[in-house]
Amino acid sequence: MWRGAAIGSAEPPVLQVLKLSQVVERGGAFEIEGELGASLAAIAEALRDHGYIRAWRNEQLAVRDASGTLLATVERGAVRLLGIATQAVHLLGFSADGDHWVQQRSYDKPDDPGLWDTLMGGMVGASESVQDTLERETWEEAGLKLSQLESLVPGGEVVTRRPSANVPHGYVDEKLVFYRCVLPEGVEPSNMDGEVAQFRRMSPAEVRERLERLEFTIDASLMLVQP
Repeated sequence: MWRGAAIGSAEPPVLQVLKLSQVVERGGAFEIEGELGASLAAIAEALRDHGYIRAWRNEQLAVRDASGTLLATVERGAVRLLGIATQAVHLLGFSADGDHWVQQRSYDKPDDPGLWDTLMGGMVGASESVQDTLERETWEEAGLKLSQLESLVPGGEVVTRRPSANVPHGYVDEKLVFYRCVLPEGVEPSNMDGEVAQFRRMSPAEVRERLERLEFTIDASLMLVQP
């Protein structure tokens, strides 16, 4: 909590670290005292010093209250440990005849290495809009400009809340905003940032088989099964 607003949750081992820094237990809740941004920065550093943060990203994500008001920002590597709600944008790519364009995540990524994923996916930074992230990540991950895509339309939103499979004691609370598009014949993705092992064009039947074998990330699976 911060000034009466609930901003996250944490498991007992993480709370033990928080008690050593900027957090006090009061009335059954844990209250962050002081200016929120500075307090969260100190908490993130304490979590890193105690070995809980595996990958320090030097990226700031937004911290909002239940109404969506921006309260502060926090290091990306700390959000799962603090159960802070995040937002990500994904792009579901298709060929003109209905095949899926998907990526296989790099084997050295800290989250879901080697699993299949949507054509593009990335977290929305504190200073970005969803559209900003869509444009930036489509270029960085797939080497594509939005102007090269056809039939680019919003696909919907999915909210996922679950224990993190990648961060011990972490919790995922994320809104996934996704778009659909068609890659014209002759336009193919090409990774620019080293975070993709390969791109592949898959038939709907192959995608379904790989979903059943749990070869896709949880997030990609949630979006790919949407009508």
